Amino acid sequence: MKPPYLRCISCGGEWSGNEIIYTCTKCGALLEVVLPSLEEMDGREVAAKWSGRERTMWRYREVLPVDKAVVSLREGGTPLYEASAAARWAGVKKLYVKFEGMNPTGSFKDRGMSVAVSKAVELRKRVVVCASTGNTSSSMAAYAAAAGLKAVVVVPKTGIAAGKIFQTILHGAQTVQIPEGFDKALSTVISAALGSEAYLLNSVNPWRIEGQKTLAYELWSDLGDTPFHLSVPVGNCGNISAIWKGFKELQKLELVNTPPRLIAVQAEGASPFVDMVKRGDNVLRPVEKPSTIASAIRIGRPVNWTKALKAMKESEGLAEKVSDQLILEAQRVLASAVGIGVEPASAASLAGVKKLVESGELDGSETVVCVATGHALKDPNPDIIASYLSSENISLEALLKSV
Repeated sequence: MKPPYLRCISCGGEWSGNEIIYTCTKCGALLEVVLPSLEEMDGREVAAKWSGRERTMWRYREVLPVDKAVVSLREGGTPLYEASAAARWAGVKKLYVKFEGMNPTGSFKDRGMSVAVSKAVELRKRVVVCASTGNTSSSMAAYAAAAGLKAVVVVPKTGIAAGKIFQTILHGAQTVQIPEGFDKALSTVISAALGSEAYLLNSVNPWRIEGQKTLAYELWSDLGDTPFHLSVPVGNCGNISAIWKGFKELQKLELVNTPPRLIAVQAEGASPFVDMVKRGDNVLRPVEKPSTIASAIRIGRPVNWTKALKAMKESEGLAEKVSDQLILEAQRVLASAVGIGVEPASAASLAGVKKLVESGELDGSETVVCVATGHALKDPNPDIIASYLSSENISLEALLKSV
């Protein structure tokens, strides 16, 4: 059986899985991992194996492209909550929240890092590098520590959540801060990695996408082949394209007949992908100075937009951008009415559903799954905290009597 290999999503060029390459050397397009073993798998047979295994993402190891020296912190297997209060707020019949904040470092990035760092070990790399708005760096730092690798990260000097930069430093990563934003940080590390022995672990690395696709397998495990819409916060466009890749594989295994219709949600101040989808063209117009309280999706030049656009077209997806005010309202609903604490970027998925229902683009009778990408403690914004605290001097006695 041919081992996993890399293929250009544009010209179809192919490379060995052992070749260190991030984009196509022929046309410059993105690469994807191809698993020849999928063609010979019996879906029902392999699904029976999965059902008896521990609930981490590695229960699906047959569809993951590394099988030696696996670096895992027991990521995946995150809970799926039915959120009736959030459904009523958004105006839909049924709504679930897939809470990725329950991963080891508190975000969905752990899925991708488990595979990507495992690949780094397989390739005998000693140094891994990434640019980040916070979640990627904290995750890479933790998995590098677990693997005994040196981690180097580049982050913006301002606008990165304190919780995330603390995690990054705590796990031992060498941290470089630059005055510009994430987009400049990413271009910096891509250039640096190409001329060094360091292994780049941003989502332009196709091996990372392989870990993140396991969210699709878990939703299939929990919901079966039930039709639903899947709302995903979008920053660098890697996660939404990864999840779609997972559902396409489930179709190939004949375990899913109808994959979900995707909903891509961005913040109004950082919405180049949503704007492109709404225009109906294939030309991304970068946002030079992205601005939003949702720091995890404050990205103006999403590197994976071509993969995400293909996913949106294939799923006949919807796209929406939402205000910071609506994001914070959705965050508060999830926390105070459902009991799930998410960072602002995560709440964008729910905010987008509400706005689409109100505009009539999404039918209120639909079932929706919102991906909550990170834990609330990842981004404890001081301004948000201050706005939630009451300025009134209320006594404990009066407060208890009012209940």
